[in-house]
Amino acid sequence: MSAVRSVETFIVTVPRDTPYLGPLGPGERVNERGYVVRKGNGTIYPSVDRSVVVRITTDDGAVGWGETYGICAPRAVCEIVNDLLAPELVGREPDDVEQIWDDLYGLMRVRGSFGGFYVDAIAALDIALWDLRARAQNQPLWQLLGERQRERVPGYLSGLPAATVAGRVEMAKAFQQQGHDAFKIHAVVSSEGIVEEAAALREALGDDAELMVDLHWKFDANQALTVIDHLAPYRLQFVEAPVKPEDVSGLARVAREGAIAVAAGEEWHTEYEAKLRLDANAVRYIQPEMGHTGITQFLRIARLAETHGVAIAPHATIGTGIFLAASLHASSVVRGLWRHEWQHSVFARSLELLDTDMDYADRHYRLPTGPGLGVTPGDRFWDYAVGVA
Repeated sequence: MSAVRSVETFIVTVPRDTPYLGPLGPGERVNERGYVVRKGNGTIYPSVDRSVVVRITTDDGAVGWGETYGICAPRAVCEIVNDLLAPELVGREPDDVEQIWDDLYGLMRVRGSFGGFYVDAIAALDIALWDLRARAQNQPLWQLLGERQRERVPGYLSGLPAATVAGRVEMAKAFQQQGHDAFKIHAVVSSEGIVEEAAALREALGDDAELMVDLHWKFDANQALTVIDHLAPYRLQFVEAPVKPEDVSGLARVAREGAIAVAAGEEWHTEYEAKLRLDANAVRYIQPEMGHTGITQFLRIARLAETHGVAIAPHATIGTGIFLAASLHASSVVRGLWRHEWQHSVFARSLELLDTDMDYADRHYRLPTGPGLGVTPGDRFWDYAVGVA
């Protein structure tokens, strides 16, 4: 395969009427840079949909596409790619993608760059290299990743972005009438009470609906266990992210003592982070996010989860759909998959930006077909993309 000739970065920004996760809560505002800090967990979110996309071109003119998080300070990711990573990537062979991940990660490990913007940047490049590798063989990406376990990837509905519990209940009932059977709510916007919202949804949706609650790292272990005790009567599939990301022992304690299964992992970038939690028996569901992990680490985390008997429930978030396509390809070959998150308020918007046949229907994702990822930027993509040199 021809070697890498160039790497380009793009920031893609798509306006939205209602901020991610729903309307602003009491005392929340969009600041002068276009961000809102959610009082529910003290975390900053953009008022737009935004990500960082990379295009890698080889000496023979072949192109591969990758994507990563860029919702906050996206130029930081672009600068890491352009200043640090691209010069080390040019001249390498895409067939060496897994070794390239290890080499790029190693460049900054002694400086404590174990995650964050740095590993996000590697994830984008990793996805693009896998895309190139599969396209060179004229195969869909999943064929390079392992034995296919499923034709379609089962999903669950994530987020009910209405302003009130009553509005979210009505939204959930409408989705249920369309055939959806699994729903996750977001505690960061549960201003009327997390337990009250779970109770209202259980009553409205009945016993057969699967319910999950994302606790958004709001609590310490004692607080989380108290909330879980109150949620237990409503028979949740899992509670997600009950304690701060750094609190490995607290997460393990909640998993050990709580009455509801624990899910976590969207913020973990690597097998090293995952192993710490898996070895501590801290989760029953692990949630790798392709925008953080890239394909190489997604698969390594999935293999670790399999050896620990932990179910895989991949995370989905804001993006153009490029790293989501990669997540679906990987999810089609991993063992132990439960369901893949479906961010309905993001996914439909993403499809408008891409040339692809990727879809979601009947509670399942349809994988994109064609060589590589099966997605490329469409005409509308370029209405929102700005190159960053």
